[in-house]
Amino acid sequence: MKIAVDAMGGDFGPRVTVEGAWRATQDHQIEVLLVGAEEVIKKEVDRLEGNKDKLHIVNASDVIEMNESLLSFRKKKKSSILVGTQLVREKWADAFVSTGNTAAVVYISKKVLGALQGVEKPALALLMPTLKGLTLLIDVGANANCQPHHLEQFALMGRIFMENALKLENPRIGLMSIGEEKSKGNDLTRDVYERLHQSSVNFIGNVEGKDIFSGDTDVIVSDGFTGNVALKVSEGVVDTFSKMARTEIMKNIFAKIGFLLMKRNVKKLYKKVNYAEYGGAHLLGLNGVCIVGHGRSDPVAIKNAVKTAKNFVMDKVQEKIQKELVLSDHFRPAG
Repeated sequence: MKIAVDAMGGDFGPRVTVEGAWRATQDHQIEVLLVGAEEVIKKEVDRLEGNKDKLHIVNASDVIEMNESLLSFRKKKKSSILVGTQLVREKWADAFVSTGNTAAVVYISKKVLGALQGVEKPALALLMPTLKGLTLLIDVGANANCQPHHLEQFALMGRIFMENALKLENPRIGLMSIGEEKSKGNDLTRDVYERLHQSSVNFIGNVEGKDIFSGDTDVIVSDGFTGNVALKVSEGVVDTFSKMARTEIMKNIFAKIGFLLMKRNVKKLYKKVNYAEYGGAHLLGLNGVCIVGHGRSDPVAIKNAVKTAKNFVMDKVQEKIQKELVLSDHFRPAG
């Protein structure tokens, strides 16, 4: 299996992405195509110690920066993101992984790879740690403006993903809203509630933001705007809590002793909530496999994103989504 990796992506660039990709080749029996500025990537590859036979460089002269707009990155015809998705389209790679500009990855991958038949808006789906395991939040930022039938498709794609990736039988589907009652929410959520209630998915009703981490729902459906806000708030809470805990621990000797006694358990807890452990978000509904990682990804996160891409290909989730969408007539616009 070959995975194309955007070597120029992320806040830390090739130094981190190349090392993370190399670690993936060591641990997961795959080959990686490092896409980006050839000379820059080669320098980072040369720094590595160990077998590098499974790393290959594909030159892409343009780089899309994190703060660039749609108009700007459309002009870059040899960007690492564009070349990476083209490798998937031409079957030179089985999947594409990027920690670069999310808007650029979503736009370009949709343009190059296209969507599955019947899918109007591919959605970013991210596994979130909960008290009882993992919950899939979909959409977390690909589509800020959605129609009811789009969220229906998100629910179906999320169900198929959890059935195949986590082997959950008939996963529970919840709809993100501002209250549990079906009358709560805006026009979009009220319409989606009725549609999901009549659909084939195991719909359990509305869920609120506080329910994301309870583990009582396997898939939480949302438009991309709301989902992204929920995701960023969650990340902020984790970071803030970690900083506050460190500050309190350093205040006196008894707190330091208590921390040393609990250090092993604290490390286990941090590992559960650390985004690096989950690799990245799946762009479900594409005619190809694309994983979007966090901009702050370290080598461990890159390695896990590549592993996530490999597993996604092996589980054939996109093919199964396509099969069910073709059979599901009600997952289409009214009229």
